[in-house]
Amino acid sequence: MPKKSKQQKKDVLQIRPPIVVVLGHVDSGKTSILDYIRKTHVAEKESGGITQHIGAYQVEHQGKLITFIDTPGHEAFSAMRSRGAKVADIAILVVDACEGVKTQTKEAIAHIKKSAVPMIVALNKIDKPGAQIEKVKGALGKEEVAVEQMGGDIPCINVSAKTGQGIDELLEMIILVGEMEGLQGDEKKPAEGVVVESYLDPKRGPTATLLVRDGSMNAGDVVGTASAFGKIKTLENFKSEKIDKALPSFPVIVTGFNEVPEVGEKFYKRESLEEAMAYFQKKERKKIGEGEILEIEPGKKILNLIIKADVQGSIQAIQEILKVLPREEVILRILKTEVGEVNESDVKLAMASRASIVGFRIKINQDAVSLAERSGIKILTYDIIYELAQGVRNLMNDLIKPQMTRKDLGRVEVLAIFRTEKNRQIVGGKVIAGEVKRGAKIEVTRGGEKIGKGKLIQLQQNKKEMDKISHGQECGILFEGDVKIQEGDALEIYEEEKTKHAI
Repeated sequence: MPKKSKQQKKDVLQIRPPIVVVLGHVDSGKTSILDYIRKTHVAEKESGGITQHIGAYQVEHQGKLITFIDTPGHEAFSAMRSRGAKVADIAILVVDACEGVKTQTKEAIAHIKKSAVPMIVALNKIDKPGAQIEKVKGALGKEEVAVEQMGGDIPCINVSAKTGQGIDELLEMIILVGEMEGLQGDEKKPAEGVVVESYLDPKRGPTATLLVRDGSMNAGDVVGTASAFGKIKTLENFKSEKIDKALPSFPVIVTGFNEVPEVGEKFYKRESLEEAMAYFQKKERKKIGEGEILEIEPGKKILNLIIKADVQGSIQAIQEILKVLPREEVILRILKTEVGEVNESDVKLAMASRASIVGFRIKINQDAVSLAERSGIKILTYDIIYELAQGVRNLMNDLIKPQMTRKDLGRVEVLAIFRTEKNRQIVGGKVIAGEVKRGAKIEVTRGGEKIGKGKLIQLQQNKKEMDKISHGQECGILFEGDVKIQEGDALEIYEEEKTKHAI
């Protein structure tokens, strides 16, 4: 069969919509921008808008389509990219025009640069009085993000997710950058792309959102990833409407997999189920995080976790963000990750392994609530991924024993012994350094050597009760301790504070 010439290959290629990922700091307004775009540019049909988190959707602007990947954050985007999948064509970096460049902004910049895709900066919240547009652009320059207005080549659009200002300009820039990139696809090729979301539907079974990077997909096609395969039973667009065919850059919801595929995996159309199964059997399925800690160093604490989430993409994002938590003092061990509500079996596993249960955007079965309350198992649920990470940090901090830190206050020279009982003495002395406080601790020294310890129960001056007495003044002290004080002894007055190193 003669090979196609370059011209023939070029003839079958068609312009495809750009695929866009939106990243930035947690409070920069990524979700607000996406929500505004979705509400104003997704054509509403009788079936309504997007009813669930499916990981990707399309909008239309000036008759042209744009595909957005809706991930929980740059951790999920990184997880996809780490599997070798080219996910997006363009990355939008959202920066708060009031707050400027934050730590997570810098992390997002690093992820975008590693992905080697064109960047567009969206300066959000410009409607606020505290917006410092030029200052933020300068801060971006320090992170090697040189925007066009500062002599660089990265487009920067001023937007407001609240008023909609600049949103159309942002969409126009996305289309322009996409055209400059010369994005093309071949409808006649077998479909290939990336799994951007997956979950177990109680009625339909394993369900996945696939992003078709190239080629076309039809209902009845056989598709396979490294972890799952199957014949497509239902093919739907991002609004859950049945379609016959998916083209390049289109997100589709499919059922028919033998099990839930992992987010970030590449998928390919296969000629038959036998071919898909053969490919599946060659690949070793890996689970991130579960049971990863096998040897525990002596003296280290362990936090066992059970993670439940709404969709597979959330689980992977959670695992990515938990990976960066420090583990010098507390080892984090994930016992189980699963999509779905917290149930009784989760609580029973937590009871058996002394684990805490962390839920993300899920409900808790009422029987599980009752069992957890009776058995003292912690179930923590969150809707924001960074709040979940902080919650896990707090659980780790709870396991760290506080250290006692000594704070020296002053020194007293003992001048007289007024009364001696079994383990108590009333002594008189002079404050020769610092100050003396009631309730403080006392270390007794004689001839420069420590001979015992005790506590300052009462403090008097001229027979009046005092809270503290300063340097150069005389005082009376009721001492309680394990040593008998003598004239000429020195009393080191100090406090002990509990300090805990926070993870």
